[in-house]
Formats: sequence, C-alpha cells, structure tokens
Amino acid sequence: MTVHPAFPTNATEAAPLTVRVVDPLALSPDLAAQWDRLADAASEPNPFAERWCLQSALHLFDPERHARLVLVQGGSDGPVIGIMPLAPASHYGRVPLRHVTGWAHPNHFLGTPLVRAGFENLFWSILLGWCDAAPWARTLVHVPRLTEDGPLHRALVEVARMRGGEAEMVHREERALLESNLSPEEYWDATVRAKKRKELRRQANRLAEQGVVQFRRWQRSEAIDPWVDAFLDLEARGWKGRAKSALASQSDTQAWFRAILSAAGDAGRLDMRALDLDDRPLAMLVNFLCPPGGFSFKTAFDEDYARFSPGVLLQQANLDMLANPQIDWVDSCAAPDHPMIDSVWRERRALVWVNVPLAATSDRLRFAMLTKTERLWRRWKGAVAPENEVESPS
Repeated sequence: MTVHPAFPTNATEAAPLTVRVVDPLALSPDLAAQWDRLADAASEPNPFAERWCLQSALHLFDPERHARLVLVQGGSDGPVIGIMPLAPASHYGRVPLRHVTGWAHPNHFLGTPLVRAGFENLFWSILLGWCDAAPWARTLVHVPRLTEDGPLHRALVEVARMRGGEAEMVHREERALLESNLSPEEYWDATVRAKKRKELRRQANRLAEQGVVQFRRWQRSEAIDPWVDAFLDLEARGWKGRAKSALASQSDTQAWFRAILSAAGDAGRLDMRALDLDDRPLAMLVNFLCPPGGFSFKTAFDEDYARFSPGVLLQQANLDMLANPQIDWVDSCAAPDHPMIDSVWRERRALVWVNVPLAATSDRLRFAMLTKTERLWRRWKGAVAPENEVESPS
C-alpha cells in the first residue's frame, strides 16, 4: 500500500487537516476514487456510507439538499481520512431543539462514518471542532447506530471527554449477527433445535414434490436487472406491499434499490441469492460483502408458499457465508427479535445512538438540560436499563 506523505504512518505524524463539504453529485474523479479507497481502508465497514450506496441515496432522498457530505482531508489535495453525511435538525424527537445529526434514511441500517483505521480520534476531534464553528450547528451532534464498543464508538467517547464533555448514549438495541468458527452444517445443527430441523426437512421434501427446486446465486457475468425485477415483484406481493412499505411502493426507493444493486455488483460488493421452484423465485435475499464483514440487506419470500418456509430454507443455504475466508461476521440489518433471522442466527450485535455536546456555553447548557430531562423521564418510566428505553430522535 502506498502511503501518502500527509499521513506517513499514523495520526500523530499527520499534516494539518481540513474539512470540506462537497456535492455528492459533482465529485471530481480524484475525490470519487478516494471515497472508494477509503471504504477499503476503513476501521469499520459500512456499505451504507460507501459511494455506490450513499451517493444515490443523497440524490434521491434529500432533494432539498439539507444534508452536508463532510470530508476530513489532509490539506487541500491530501488523502481523505473520513467521510460522513450530516444534516441540521430542528427537532430532537418531539422536542423543538436545533442540533446536528448523522443523516440517514429508512434503509440506512448503520450510522458509522467511513474513517481510515487508526485515525478515529483525529476524525472526531476535527469534525466536532468544525461543527463548533459552523453557524448552522447547534447544541449537539447526534450519531445514530454506532457499533457499541467499536473503534468509532470508543474514539467518540474519548474525544468527547477530551473536549470537557460526555458522550451520552441515548438508545441501544441488539440485532442478530452471524459470527462463528463452526462450519455451516455444524452451526445449523448447533443453533436450530432438532425438532425444528426435522420439520424443515419435511417441508423441503414436500416443496420438492411441487416441482424442480433450485438454489441460485447471482454471478457477475449475469445481467442484474432480471434479479432486481424479481425481488421487487416478490416483496411487493407480500405484507410489505400491502403496507405500502415495499421498495417498489415508492418511486424513489425503487430507483435507489435499482441503482445500488447495479453499483454494488460493479464494485464487487453484491451477493444475491434465490430459492426457485420451476424457475419461479419463492425466496430471495441480498447481501453486501464488505470484508471483513457482510450485511444481509434485504430478504423477501412468496407468502403463498409460506407453509414450506422458503425464507428459512434460503437462510439455511446462506449459512455458507461462514465458509467465506474473507468474511468474519454478517450483520443481519434486521429489526430486533426478527422472527425468521433470530431463529437461525444466535449471535448479537449491539448498536448505540450517541449525543455529544458542542463547545459553546449555550450549547452545553441546552445539552445538560436535555440530558437531565431524558434521565428523569427514563426513571419515571421505571427503566431498569435507561439507555434501552429512550426513543431514538432520528
């Protein structure tokens, strides 16, 4: 790996840094390439912050251009050490309180910025200092969905203390994670009860009586559009379609999904699978591979065949991710207590929502009042673990 002179070996030797707000739709070829390289050098992988995913999200879901795509860079032409979308917010939950938040959309399942490994403290220090001076920034920076006790969470806590404040965790949740040294077969036997495995074998046999059953995996030599069309149709015919929450229910989410799957395929990030009956998909899922991690982004199944558990059968096949030498773990991206994922994946990943005060005296006063109010509210509700009870403001 070639080391840029602005960053010889570590953060302490780094040249002065600068913060830039850039138009995600008008990036220079150099900045676009740097964003892509940063994803491979990041301390924590996050597909939702990579260019192929975030660029089109900002274009389609932020038409008024409220968000700022913020880069921390070594000088005017040095390497980018971190990138994060930020936005001003007028309300904190239901409370009218101006603050800064990590920008996200409903399908943005991880809030960690992309930061070069080893530069986490420096990134947060520069970013928060920049927010201190920004005329549009007030009160606090709210960072949603950080990996609990990950490098970026630890660094944020440390930098907040160095600034004379505290990083306040205001929400915490756990979701399913796949992480094991077991083989796919051993993991299946260890995590799924024998009675349930027997029932699934019976369902697989009954399904095979209906026609030709086949597991497929998208190949880079294939056109992606037929896969995307099939997934959108499958999801729209289920409960999400009836609830108007399917990707195809809104033109912007459908356009974004089409754009990111094509771009993920080009970037080598896409792992898409299907369980077919007579060439008709009964279940499909989308993984994003961002070594050393993976992200199970979306899944859908045909409810007319629910009695055969096609979604679970496809998740069983998906356990071959455990045999991928480049992938150490897979984040389910699923809501806590997801009935299908949680029945197969037994490990858990904790995510935290964190507030950090800005430096001005008035900001610190508002932050202290907010923090005290939230703590009193949690006590009033009788929370055993207060950080688990507060409603996330974003």
